[in-house]
Amino acid sequence: MATIYDGAFRTILNDCRKLIIPVINELFGEMYTGEEEIRFFPNEHFLDQQDEADKERITDTNFTVFGKIPKKYHIECESSLPDGKIMIRLFEYDAQIALDEGEATEETLTVTFPNTAVLYLRTYKKTPNKMKYVIATPGGTVQYDVPVMKVQTYTLEDIFEKGLLMLIPFYIFSHEKSFPEYNSNEQKLAELKAEYRIILERLDELEQQGVIGAFDKRTIIDLSGDVIKEIAQKYENVQKGVGDMMRGALIETSARTILNQGISQNQRETALRMLKRGKMTIEEIAEDTGLSVSEVELLAGLQTV
Repeated sequence: MATIYDGAFRTILNDCRKLIIPVINELFGEMYTGEEEIRFFPNEHFLDQQDEADKERITDTNFTVFGKIPKKYHIECESSLPDGKIMIRLFEYDAQIALDEGEATEETLTVTFPNTAVLYLRTYKKTPNKMKYVIATPGGTVQYDVPVMKVQTYTLEDIFEKGLLMLIPFYIFSHEKSFPEYNSNEQKLAELKAEYRIILERLDELEQQGVIGAFDKRTIIDLSGDVIKEIAQKYENVQKGVGDMMRGALIETSARTILNQGISQNQRETALRMLKRGKMTIEEIAEDTGLSVSEVELLAGLQTV
Protein backbone atom coordinates (compact mmCIF):
# COMPACT_ATOMS: atom_id res chain seq x y z
CA MET A 1 0.00 0.00 0.00
CA ALA A 2 1.31 3.44 -0.96
CA THR A 3 2.35 5.77 1.88
CA ILE A 4 3.26 9.42 2.31
CA TYR A 5 6.87 8.30 2.07
CA ASP A 6 6.36 6.56 -1.28
CA GLY A 7 4.66 9.70 -2.56
CA ALA A 8 7.51 11.92 -1.37
CA PHE A 9 10.04 9.62 -3.02
CA ARG A 10 8.21 9.60 -6.34
CA THR A 11 7.65 13.36 -6.23
CA ILE A 12 11.26 14.32 -5.64
CA LEU A 13 12.42 11.83 -8.25
CA ASN A 14 10.01 12.99 -10.93
CA ASP A 15 10.16 16.72 -10.18
CA CYS A 16 13.90 16.95 -9.43
CA ARG A 17 15.14 14.05 -11.51
CA LYS A 18 18.79 15.09 -11.60
CA LEU A 19 18.97 14.41 -7.85
CA ILE A 20 18.77 10.66 -8.53
CA ILE A 21 22.16 10.62 -10.27
CA PRO A 22 24.33 10.72 -7.09
CA VAL A 23 22.09 8.01 -5.61
CA ILE A 24 22.61 5.83 -8.70
CA ASN A 25 26.36 6.44 -8.50
CA GLU A 26 26.35 5.43 -4.83
CA LEU A 27 24.25 2.30 -5.34
CA PHE A 28 25.73 0.94 -8.54
CA GLY A 29 29.24 2.40 -8.58
CA GLU A 30 28.49 4.45 -11.70
CA MET A 31 30.36 7.61 -12.68
CA TYR A 32 27.52 9.70 -14.09
CA THR A 33 28.21 13.44 -14.19
CA GLY A 34 24.63 14.66 -13.80
CA GLU A 35 24.45 15.93 -17.37
CA GLU A 36 22.95 12.71 -18.70
CA GLU A 37 19.40 12.59 -20.06
CA ILE A 38 16.96 10.76 -17.81
CA ARG A 39 13.82 9.39 -19.40
CA PHE A 40 10.96 8.07 -17.28
CA PHE A 41 8.54 5.35 -18.31
CA PRO A 42 5.07 4.43 -16.99
CA ASN A 43 5.04 3.15 -13.42
CA GLU A 44 1.84 1.13 -13.88
CA HIS A 45 2.21 -2.46 -15.02
CA PHE A 46 -0.40 -5.19 -15.33
CA LEU A 47 0.60 -8.73 -14.41
CA ASP A 48 -1.13 -11.49 -16.35
CA GLN A 49 -3.06 -13.79 -14.01
CA GLN A 50 -4.52 -17.09 -15.11
CA ASP A 51 -8.24 -17.42 -14.47
CA GLU A 52 -8.51 -14.04 -12.78
CA ALA A 53 -8.31 -10.33 -13.55
CA ASP A 54 -4.87 -8.91 -14.22
CA LYS A 55 -3.19 -7.36 -11.18
CA GLU A 56 -1.94 -3.80 -11.40
CA ARG A 57 1.52 -3.17 -10.01
CA ILE A 58 2.81 0.37 -9.49
CA THR A 59 6.57 0.71 -9.25
CA ASP A 60 8.24 3.60 -7.46
CA THR A 61 10.56 4.25 -10.39
CA ASN A 62 11.14 3.07 -13.94
CA PHE A 63 13.62 5.13 -15.93
CA THR A 64 16.61 5.04 -18.25
CA VAL A 65 19.81 7.04 -17.86
CA PHE A 66 21.40 7.83 -21.22
CA GLY A 67 25.13 7.76 -20.52
CA LYS A 68 27.67 6.23 -22.87
CA ILE A 69 25.47 3.14 -22.73
CA PRO A 70 21.75 3.61 -21.92
CA LYS A 71 20.83 1.74 -18.74
CA LYS A 72 17.43 1.02 -17.24
CA TYR A 73 16.84 1.44 -13.51
CA HIS A 74 14.13 0.42 -11.07
CA ILE A 75 14.35 1.65 -7.47
CA GLU A 76 11.85 0.95 -4.72
CA CYS A 77 11.45 2.90 -1.48
CA GLU A 78 10.57 0.81 1.60
CA SER A 79 9.71 1.98 5.11
CA SER A 80 8.30 -1.25 6.54
CA LEU A 81 9.89 -4.27 8.19
CA PRO A 82 11.40 -6.66 5.61
CA ASP A 83 8.74 -9.34 5.15
CA GLY A 84 10.62 -11.82 2.98
CA LYS A 85 8.26 -11.11 0.09
CA ILE A 86 9.87 -7.97 -1.27
CA MET A 87 12.09 -9.95 -3.64
CA ILE A 88 8.99 -11.51 -5.18
CA ARG A 89 7.43 -8.09 -5.69
CA LEU A 90 10.67 -6.70 -7.11
CA PHE A 91 11.00 -9.58 -9.56
CA GLU A 92 7.38 -9.19 -10.66
CA TYR A 93 8.02 -5.52 -11.38
CA ASP A 94 11.31 -6.21 -13.14
CA ALA A 95 9.92 -9.01 -15.30
CA GLN A 96 6.97 -6.86 -16.34
CA ILE A 97 9.21 -3.86 -17.10
CA ALA A 98 11.43 -6.13 -19.20
CA LEU A 99 8.45 -7.64 -21.01
CA ASP A 100 6.74 -4.29 -21.62
CA GLU A 101 9.88 -3.02 -23.33
CA GLY A 102 10.91 -6.31 -24.93
CA GLU A 103 11.64 -6.76 -28.62
CA ALA A 104 10.41 -9.68 -30.72
CA THR A 105 12.14 -10.27 -34.06
CA GLU A 106 12.10 -13.44 -36.18
CA GLU A 107 10.70 -15.58 -33.37
CA THR A 108 13.30 -14.26 -30.90
CA LEU A 109 12.19 -12.35 -27.81
CA THR A 110 14.81 -10.11 -26.23
CA VAL A 111 14.07 -8.67 -22.80
CA THR A 112 16.33 -6.44 -20.74
CA PHE A 113 15.96 -6.47 -16.97
CA PRO A 114 16.55 -3.14 -15.20
CA ASN A 115 19.25 -2.42 -12.65
CA THR A 116 17.25 -2.76 -9.44
CA ALA A 117 17.85 -1.45 -5.92
CA VAL A 118 15.94 -0.79 -2.70
CA LEU A 119 16.08 2.27 -0.42
CA TYR A 120 15.20 1.28 3.13
CA LEU A 121 14.07 4.28 5.16
CA ARG A 122 14.16 2.27 8.39
CA THR A 123 16.87 -0.21 9.31
CA TYR A 124 16.01 -3.33 11.31
CA LYS A 125 18.11 -6.32 12.33
CA LYS A 126 16.49 -8.21 9.45
CA THR A 127 17.33 -5.52 6.88
CA PRO A 128 19.83 -7.08 4.46
CA ASN A 129 22.95 -5.39 3.14
CA LYS A 130 22.11 -6.64 -0.32
CA MET A 131 19.69 -8.98 -2.06
CA LYS A 132 20.18 -11.42 -4.91
CA TYR A 133 18.30 -12.87 -7.87
CA VAL A 134 19.11 -16.44 -8.90
CA ILE A 135 17.27 -17.40 -12.09
CA ALA A 136 17.59 -21.00 -13.23
CA THR A 137 16.82 -21.40 -16.94
CA PRO A 138 17.14 -24.32 -19.38
CA GLY A 139 20.08 -22.43 -20.89
CA GLY A 140 21.87 -21.92 -17.60
CA THR A 141 21.64 -20.10 -14.29
CA VAL A 142 21.84 -16.31 -14.07
CA GLN A 143 22.42 -14.52 -10.78
CA TYR A 144 23.09 -10.93 -9.79
CA ASP A 145 22.91 -8.68 -6.74
CA VAL A 146 20.22 -6.15 -5.92
CA PRO A 147 21.91 -3.32 -3.96
CA VAL A 148 20.37 -1.94 -0.77
CA MET A 149 20.69 1.63 0.53
CA LYS A 150 20.01 2.03 4.25
CA VAL A 151 19.04 5.69 4.52
CA GLN A 152 19.44 5.80 8.31
CA THR A 153 23.15 4.97 8.06
CA TYR A 154 23.94 8.21 6.20
CA THR A 155 24.98 11.21 8.30
CA LEU A 156 24.31 14.80 7.26
CA GLU A 157 27.96 15.08 6.28
CA ASP A 158 27.64 11.96 4.11
CA ILE A 159 24.54 13.35 2.42
CA PHE A 160 26.08 16.70 1.50
CA GLU A 161 29.55 15.36 0.73
CA LYS A 162 28.17 12.75 -1.68
CA GLY A 163 25.43 14.99 -3.06
CA LEU A 164 22.68 12.65 -1.86
CA LEU A 165 20.23 15.54 -1.49
CA MET A 166 17.36 13.27 -2.46
CA LEU A 167 17.70 11.65 0.99
CA ILE A 168 17.13 14.89 2.94
CA PRO A 169 13.31 14.55 3.19
CA PHE A 170 13.93 11.17 4.86
CA TYR A 171 16.77 12.24 7.16
CA ILE A 172 14.27 12.52 10.03
CA PHE A 173 14.07 8.71 10.09
CA SER A 174 17.54 8.62 11.69
CA HIS A 175 16.02 10.41 14.71
CA GLU A 176 12.77 8.47 14.94
CA LYS A 177 13.77 6.37 17.97
CA SER A 178 14.55 9.56 19.92
CA PHE A 179 11.18 11.26 19.35
CA PRO A 180 9.92 10.57 22.92
CA GLU A 181 13.03 12.26 24.34
CA TYR A 182 12.84 15.21 21.94
CA ASN A 183 9.18 15.66 22.77
CA SER A 184 9.81 15.97 26.52
CA ASN A 185 13.27 17.55 26.60
CA GLU A 186 13.62 21.09 25.25
CA GLN A 187 17.41 20.88 25.11
CA LYS A 188 17.34 17.73 22.99
CA LEU A 189 14.69 19.22 20.73
CA ALA A 190 16.87 22.32 20.31
CA GLU A 191 19.72 20.07 19.14
CA LEU A 192 17.47 18.48 16.53
CA LYS A 193 16.32 21.91 15.35
CA ALA A 194 19.96 22.98 15.09
CA GLU A 195 20.60 20.10 12.68
CA TYR A 196 17.74 21.25 10.51
CA ARG A 197 19.05 24.81 10.54
CA ILE A 198 22.30 23.40 9.16
CA ILE A 199 20.32 21.61 6.44
CA LEU A 200 18.56 24.84 5.45
CA GLU A 201 21.80 26.84 5.51
CA ARG A 202 23.62 24.30 3.33
CA LEU A 203 20.73 24.16 0.87
CA ASP A 204 20.92 27.97 0.65
CA GLU A 205 24.63 27.72 -0.06
CA LEU A 206 24.09 25.13 -2.80
CA GLU A 207 21.44 27.33 -4.39
CA GLN A 208 23.75 30.35 -4.31
CA GLN A 209 26.51 28.26 -5.88
CA GLY A 210 24.18 27.14 -8.64
CA VAL A 211 24.43 23.46 -7.65
CA ILE A 212 20.65 23.26 -7.22
CA GLY A 213 17.87 25.54 -8.36
CA ALA A 214 15.25 27.34 -6.29
CA PHE A 215 12.64 24.78 -7.34
CA ASP A 216 14.80 21.86 -6.19
CA LYS A 217 15.41 23.53 -2.84
CA ARG A 218 11.74 24.31 -2.38
CA THR A 219 10.76 20.72 -3.21
CA ILE A 220 13.27 19.27 -0.73
CA ILE A 221 12.01 21.57 2.04
CA ASP A 222 8.35 20.96 1.19
CA LEU A 223 8.69 17.16 1.18
CA SER A 224 10.79 17.24 4.36
CA GLY A 225 7.89 19.00 6.07
CA ASP A 226 5.40 16.41 4.76
CA VAL A 227 7.51 13.51 6.01
CA ILE A 228 8.06 15.12 9.43
CA LYS A 229 4.33 15.73 9.77
CA GLU A 230 3.60 12.08 9.01
CA ILE A 231 6.33 10.38 11.02
CA ALA A 232 5.93 12.55 14.15
CA GLN A 233 2.13 12.44 14.38
CA LYS A 234 2.23 11.40 18.04
CA TYR A 235 4.87 13.97 19.06
CA GLU A 236 3.41 17.46 19.03
CA ASN A 237 6.58 19.25 20.13
CA VAL A 238 8.66 17.57 17.43
CA GLN A 239 6.04 18.39 14.80
CA LYS A 240 5.76 21.97 15.95
CA GLY A 241 9.46 22.57 16.52
CA VAL A 242 11.01 21.10 13.38
CA GLY A 243 7.87 21.19 11.23
CA ASP A 244 7.31 24.90 11.84
CA MET A 245 10.93 25.60 10.96
CA MET A 246 10.52 23.88 7.60
CA ARG A 247 7.23 25.65 6.91
CA GLY A 248 8.85 28.98 7.73
CA ALA A 249 11.73 28.24 5.36
CA LEU A 250 9.23 27.26 2.68
CA ILE A 251 7.31 30.52 3.04
CA GLU A 252 10.53 32.51 2.91
CA THR A 253 11.66 30.63 -0.21
CA SER A 254 8.29 31.22 -1.88
CA ALA A 255 8.33 34.91 -1.03
CA ARG A 256 11.86 35.27 -2.36
CA THR A 257 10.85 33.46 -5.56
CA ILE A 258 7.88 35.68 -6.33
CA LEU A 259 10.02 38.72 -5.55
CA ASN A 260 12.61 37.57 -8.06
CA GLN A 261 9.90 36.88 -10.62
CA GLY A 262 8.71 40.45 -10.85
CA ILE A 263 7.60 42.04 -7.60
CA SER A 264 9.29 45.40 -7.36
CA GLN A 265 10.97 46.48 -4.15
CA ASN A 266 8.47 49.30 -3.89
CA GLN A 267 5.49 46.92 -4.15
CA ARG A 268 7.03 44.63 -1.57
CA GLU A 269 7.77 47.38 0.94
CA THR A 270 4.34 48.96 0.47
CA ALA A 271 2.55 45.64 1.00
CA LEU A 272 4.64 44.84 4.07
CA ARG A 273 3.85 48.24 5.62
CA MET A 274 0.13 47.70 5.03
CA LEU A 275 0.34 44.23 6.54
CA LYS A 276 2.16 45.57 9.58
CA ARG A 277 -0.54 48.16 10.22
CA GLY A 278 -3.13 45.39 10.17
CA LYS A 279 -5.95 47.68 9.07
CA MET A 280 -6.57 46.23 5.61
CA THR A 281 -7.54 42.80 4.34
CA ILE A 282 -5.29 40.72 2.09
CA GLU A 283 -7.65 41.43 -0.80
CA GLU A 284 -7.55 45.20 -0.23
CA ILE A 285 -3.76 45.23 -0.07
CA ALA A 286 -3.57 43.20 -3.28
CA GLU A 287 -5.87 45.66 -5.05
CA ASP A 288 -3.97 48.76 -3.87
CA THR A 289 -0.48 47.39 -4.62
CA GLY A 290 -1.18 45.60 -7.88
CA LEU A 291 -0.09 42.26 -6.44
CA SER A 292 -2.08 39.04 -6.55
CA VAL A 293 -3.79 37.75 -3.41
CA SER A 294 -1.40 34.75 -3.31
CA GLU A 295 1.63 37.07 -3.49
CA VAL A 296 0.35 39.15 -0.57
CA GLU A 297 -0.36 35.96 1.41
CA LEU A 298 3.22 34.81 0.87
CA LEU A 299 4.56 38.17 2.01
CA ALA A 300 2.29 37.98 5.05
CA GLY A 301 3.76 34.57 5.85
CA LEU A 302 7.28 35.92 5.44
CA GLN A 303 6.50 38.69 7.92
CA THR A 304 5.69 36.13 10.61
CA VAL A 305 8.77 33.92 10.07
